[in-house]
Amino acid sequence: MKIAIIGYSGSGKSTLAGQLGEFFNCPVLYLDKIQFEPNWKERDQETSKEMVKNFLDENSSWVIDGNYTSFYRERRMEEADMIVFMNFSRTTCLFQAYKRSVTYKGRTREDMATGCIEKLDFEFVKWILFDGRSKEKRDQYAETIQTYKHKVVVLKNRKETEMFLKNYK
Repeated sequence: MKIAIIGYSGSGKSTLAGQLGEFFNCPVLYLDKIQFEPNWKERDQETSKEMVKNFLDENSSWVIDGNYTSFYRERRMEEADMIVFMNFSRTTCLFQAYKRSVTYKGRTREDMATGCIEKLDFEFVKWILFDGRSKEKRDQYAETIQTYKHKVVVLKNRKETEMFLKNYK
């Protein structure tokens, strides 16, 4: 099984990826771990792309969490047996990001690069509410849904996500 999880920041992509990876007993790649080095320093793009390519080449099943278009996005979408689009509202994403920042305050989550301490700053709030929902991003999601409609699952809230998971348990 190959599952690509895309969607808005704070929607729960990483949590779902971990759960599906455990259920299907397959490796999980968190693209935020690829994008960042300690202290939120962005990794060199060519190095990041090579890391993703190696993961795709070396694994016959996987769950990949993240949107990064430069990290073989088309290949990920094409190879995925299922694409899960987490289309949660802005307020839900912000609330969940806030809860996460409280839970992991002063620590690094398992789905982040070592040394990337959890934070909820103005820049990230702006990303959740506005920049991460640009017309370009919305169009990209719409194109993915249209192109791969036979294998896209759209989840709009936590209840739908719980029902989706229940189908596998």
